[in-house]
Amino acid sequence: MDSADSADGFRPHRVVVLALDGLLPFELGIPHRIFGRPKDALGRPLYEVVTCSVRPPGPVQTDADFSVHVPHGPQALARADTVIVPASYELGPLYEEGVLTDELAAALALIRPGTRLASICTGAYVLAAAGYLDGRPATTHWADAERFQRLFPQIEVDADVLFIDDGDVLTSAGVAAGIDLCLHMVRRDHGTAVANEVARRTVVPPHRDGGQAQYIDRPVPDPQQATTTAARAWALGRLHEPIQLRDMAAQQAMSVRTFTRRFREETGVSPGQWLTQQRVERARQLLESTDLSVDQVARDAGFGTAQSMRQHLQAAVGVTPTAYRRTFRTAGARVDGGGVGALP
Repeated sequence: MDSADSADGFRPHRVVVLALDGLLPFELGIPHRIFGRPKDALGRPLYEVVTCSVRPPGPVQTDADFSVHVPHGPQALARADTVIVPASYELGPLYEEGVLTDELAAALALIRPGTRLASICTGAYVLAAAGYLDGRPATTHWADAERFQRLFPQIEVDADVLFIDDGDVLTSAGVAAGIDLCLHMVRRDHGTAVANEVARRTVVPPHRDGGQAQYIDRPVPDPQQATTTAARAWALGRLHEPIQLRDMAAQQAMSVRTFTRRFREETGVSPGQWLTQQRVERARQLLESTDLSVDQVARDAGFGTAQSMRQHLQAAVGVTPTAYRRTFRTAGARVDGGGVGALP
């Protein structure tokens, strides 16, 4: 029996973080912070997070003026359920030519088929050079996306999004987008309530959609100008009601045109897109935590009809409301007695 297994067969999902020379300490810490928090109803960690190197245990240099001691060698990759590759600024021939070093190739060869793979920022170079992203959509830091596309023309690079979930392979933009990606994986594994609790403890927004823009030209509004914060708060309290753009603009005493421009400057999306995102999140919470019928969930979330909600939920998470509820109700039951690896 694995050392992490319990007598009742429970085993936390093992996340292995691959630390490469030149790594960014902030991004290295993201998986440990996010996956290190969730627990089941008995207080048992849902994830086991370990860090490994491509070399035997020892120091790995960061891009700062210190190194970190990594306690595991590449053999840890062979026992991973999820492998995450954070960014590094010293990728050498990988960055210049798109070619893996022999050392890195040997380490990646230890990963079992079916293991979930994820990258943060320029960690995507590792997955790309290993062929994991061939023919797939992927993203990386917006400032590096053009070069990444030239080096790997077989990949469908999207420079505008925070992260891309392509099933068993996920990629994120740079720095803080790694938080969004890891929260998304927790949400996918265990549902909105668990992910929201992790976000609350981490003091970050509980959900930024993967399609949200990486880079907004004016992310901080001019302090001399009115913001759209009050309108968003007003709308969140009325998601179950029809909400018109003019009603939101009226909350800030702005014209629709001015409000729309300010809203996009502050959030990176249009008011309509933002409302849909919030309603999808509300629907997910109700599907997970209540026994309301699908029709009632649709009304309470503001979609009006079950068909409308079905279309939006399918577009956002790829499943129907019934399938989503069944998955997370089943996940909740298994959290008490099974492992994360048993999730569909």
